Amino acid sequence: MAGRDDEPQQDRPFVNPRSPRQAITPERVPAPPSRRARHPIVIVGNAIFTILLLVAIFVGGGAYYGTQRFTATGPLDRERSVHIPQRTGLRDMADLLKREGVIENPTLFIAGAVILGATEKLKAGEYVFEKGASMSDVLETIVEGKSIQHSVTMAEGLTTQQILQRLNDSEVLSGPIQRVPPEGSLLPETYRVTRGTTREQVLQRMTAAHKRLVEEIWARRSQDLPIKDLNEFITLASIVEKETAIASERTRVAGVFVNRLNKKMRLQSDPTIIYGIVGGKGSLGRSLTRADVEQATPYNTYTINGLPPGPIANPGRASLEAVANPSRTNELYFVADGTGGHVFAETYDQHLKNVARWRDFQKQNAPQQVQPAASPQTPPPPVQQVQPQSTTPTFGADTKTKEERAAEQRRKEEKAAEQKRKADEQKRKAEKAAEAKKKKADKKAEAEKKKSEAKSEQPKSEQPKAEQPKQ
Repeated sequence: MAGRDDEPQQDRPFVNPRSPRQAITPERVPAPPSRRARHPIVIVGNAIFTILLLVAIFVGGGAYYGTQRFTATGPLDRERSVHIPQRTGLRDMADLLKREGVIENPTLFIAGAVILGATEKLKAGEYVFEKGASMSDVLETIVEGKSIQHSVTMAEGLTTQQILQRLNDSEVLSGPIQRVPPEGSLLPETYRVTRGTTREQVLQRMTAAHKRLVEEIWARRSQDLPIKDLNEFITLASIVEKETAIASERTRVAGVFVNRLNKKMRLQSDPTIIYGIVGGKGSLGRSLTRADVEQATPYNTYTINGLPPGPIANPGRASLEAVANPSRTNELYFVADGTGGHVFAETYDQHLKNVARWRDFQKQNAPQQVQPAASPQTPPPPVQQVQPQSTTPTFGADTKTKEERAAEQRRKEEKAAEQKRKADEQKRKAEKAAEAKKKKADKKAEAEKKKSEAKSEQPKSEQPKAEQPKQ
């Protein structure tokens, strides 16, 4: 029954008390949503905007995190070199760097390379990565091609066969040698290469460098040389190269051969005998014998007139320069002097005396050594003879190879340089001590001078009064 106190009271909304005016004022009904707000396109657009906003937030956060990781210190605990072979793709490159411990996250490295547009700029090569290098540093090093440079050095006087053997022995170079260059067509020099450079590329560089240098020197040669063409020019330079390892002697040796060519005398050069016997192998492995001297080959200048048909080695710049502008002397002979160099002579009698001294030196230093057959005999061939047929050696055989003489000469030069360095160091120390002593004396004198000046400028009132004599 309504109004009973024991009935449960229904929950009623709380109504704020209003004034009579407010009570009779109708309440405003909220405006219904606009049709445009309820349009499906608007709803879809709002959803897309929301999704894009969330994606942007996610991508931005991921980019920030990725950038931090990409530029963070890497895992390398020490400097390391890594060789990236030719035609290595980005994925394989990232996996290689991971295996070598240079980076930790190949996927992030790949993403960084793609984002930075470096996928087409990566270069093969051998690279040194510093301790703690970040992925950013690693990528920059590879993109810039900061590859390790290796030296491939070929000594002057090597034959083409010897040069090819050294190229094949190099662990830095790759690929087979497809062609054998002609003797004397390569420039002995130090070439800077990266790991993986092909042997054929090095040969091409050596050939091109040789061609440029020969044409340059040939263009400024003396015009009265008894040499007809580039082949003879290189041939004579190769003989000079094999005869002496001392740079200061090359022009004199070249002058001797030029004088002999002008007088129609045979060159009688021992290295031509060796090349005629062993060819490009370079070394005979023993001393020359009388049979070697008399063995007729196209290269043996004891049995042929003029120059051999081609070079016997690959000459360097100094020998080419020496032949282009030889010393102007009357010398026709030279023989080893026992110190790595040679002694020169204008006459055969004088040359025989020099040879005798060389033989004495050989006996004193190697008494057990068998005297080579290539020793001058009498009577001497007349200088005026047009085509001397005697096979008597003119220069005498030096039992040391050019490489041995060069090594001996280098040791002497290094010893002299070391002595000079020590003397210069002692001189610098003495000068430094004298200078320090002088500075100390000057400083002391300056101090005394300032003290004296300060004392002279002291006011009289401050100067101590002379003691009055006691009464």
